[in-house]
Parts: sequence; C-alpha cells; structure tokens
Amino acid sequence: MALLESTHRRKNPLTGRWVLVSPHRNNRPWLGATEAVNESVLPKHDESCPLCPGNTRANGDSNPDYKYTHVFRNDFGALTPNESEQSQSLESDNDLFIADEASGECRVICFSPKHNKTLPELEHDALHEVVKTWKDNYTELAQHYECVQVFENKGEIMGCSQPHPHGQVWAHSHLSTEIEAEDTQQLTYFKKHGSAMLADYVQKEQADKTRVVFENEHWLVVVPFWAAWPFETMIVTKDNIQNFSQLNDAQTDSLAQALKVLTTKYDNVFNCSFPYSMGWHNAPANRSSDEQHWRLHAHFYPPLLRSATVKKHMVGYEMLGESQRDLSAETAASILQAASTTHYKKTAGHTDDA
Repeated sequence: MALLESTHRRKNPLTGRWVLVSPHRNNRPWLGATEAVNESVLPKHDESCPLCPGNTRANGDSNPDYKYTHVFRNDFGALTPNESEQSQSLESDNDLFIADEASGECRVICFSPKHNKTLPELEHDALHEVVKTWKDNYTELAQHYECVQVFENKGEIMGCSQPHPHGQVWAHSHLSTEIEAEDTQQLTYFKKHGSAMLADYVQKEQADKTRVVFENEHWLVVVPFWAAWPFETMIVTKDNIQNFSQLNDAQTDSLAQALKVLTTKYDNVFNCSFPYSMGWHNAPANRSSDEQHWRLHAHFYPPLLRSATVKKHMVGYEMLGESQRDLSAETAASILQAASTTHYKKTAGHTDDA
C-alpha cells in the first residue's frame, strides 16, 4: 500500500490513541552488523540476592528452597491494603483537585530458583509453571480486586532493580488507566459490530500474515498494526477467553511455548538479553456485566532500536504530541520472523546450560 510507504498515522483501536509512522526514515530490513553487549556472567545462585532460594530478604523473611516459582508480598509495594473497615472519602467539590483512595496488594513472582536464567532460557516445564503461577495468583486476587495487573520489567534499562528474573502482580479495586481505556474501546466495538475486537483482529492478522511472528493452536504473537515501540508485540488468545482463570491445561501449555519462542527471538535480534516491559490485560473482575467484548492478551514493549545499546526514547514529540516510530510494524515483524528460535547462547560457545 502506497500509504504505508509514506508518513502516516495509525490508530490503536484498544486505546483510541494514534501513532505517527515515518517509514522513509528507517523502513528497511536490518542489514547492519549486530552489536553484542558485554553482559556480565551471573552465578546460578547469589548469596546476596534477596530473591534466591534460602536467602534472607530486607524484611527479615527467608525464602524457601523453591524448585520452580516463588511468590511473596512485595516488601516495598506501591499499594497497601485498606486496613480500615470504612473507606475514607477523598472526594472534592473542586474539579481542579480530585483524588481517590487507592489500596491493594503487590506481589513478586520469582520465575525460577536460578539467578542467571531469564524466561527464554528456561525449559518448557519451568515456563509452564510460570504461566500456572500467573493464573493461580490472578484467580486468587480477582476474588477481591477488580483490576489485577501481571507484568515484568526485564533489564536494568527498564528500571529492574534485581537481576534475578522475576515479575510482579499489582491488584487494586480501581481500574488502571490503560485497562479502563481498553474496556471502553472494546465495549464500543462490540456494541457496533456484535463481535469482540481482538477476536476479529486475530482473524485479520491470520489472513494477512505480514505481522504474525508466531502462532500455535491457542495463541497468536503479532507486531500490532498500531505498534509504538520498535519491536512491540502482542500475545493474543485465539479462544474465547477473558482472563487467566479460564485457561485450561492445553492453553497454559501452548502459552508457555509462545513465550519461549517470542522471548528467544527477542534475544536473538541483537544477541543480548533483550529488555522489555510486558504485562497481561485481563477483563475487569468482580463485575456482573458480560465481558464477551474482552480477550486476554499481553503487551511487550521493548526499547531497543538499532542494536543492543541503541534505545528508542519516548521524549519530545512523543511526550508532548503522540507516539512516533521510524521502523514500520511490518519491517519489525520481518526481523522477528527471521530471528532464530534457538537461543544464541546455545550456538555461541556457551557451555552453562544447567
């Protein structure tokens, strides 16, 4: 399409926001040499790490000798439970000074006892346990909170304060801004078309195939048409599923496979531990309304652009106007499609596979 080869804007139907695309600046497959990062070699167990098995955390608690995942309440959580029986009102009659009470719970999920193994380096059974842990914690917290956010910040460049591979779960009664926007947009689409937005989107991307990175029986991995980050992707369910609690064993197992493929491809783009922020969007919980307009999905937002050390910064126009990208979604997809599903550490002379 001629439009897609010139400067244009694309609308994100999940949020209603736009992204400016300037393909003439960088609309070509990556042909330059990949720049490897001098990554530090981490031990399998770090005596000073508060997330490793058997070690003591800042609050004095000791981690068990866990074999797969380990979950604990965040010692420095951004949300705290509302201990009072009656909520305090923060309402104001002034439209310029509006506040609302926010309470909830924050948990940390250690993906593995191994201090030096990120998601793409885990075996399938270990990844299956990660997905099952996401499901179990979502199911428990959704009984008490309307919004349960499962996410991971990978790498120092994304503000990760601990190198031990881990993610988080934040649960609260209010709808986060992103979930509220996606809920509104998906419901509007459903009322207009009589079908779920992401169900229709999956079918369109399956037919087009240009932006599809991977798919199996239950999941589609795609660079979304409206992607803002250079190698942004979504993992979307192909089934009629609104939240984690609905996953069966087959869907859980195939999600572990999709995670393995995507995160391995990420690492292989620039032969580095590819940083990103990722998170799962579930339909709001504890609501009496039908949530058929929703489909469970995850967003991956990696910042790397041209090499392992060149980062895309959302500054200037992106902060004051709208998101902008040079590398088109289609070009990013072609790079990820071409990336190997065998992790680079398995082919670059690395011998530590334990």
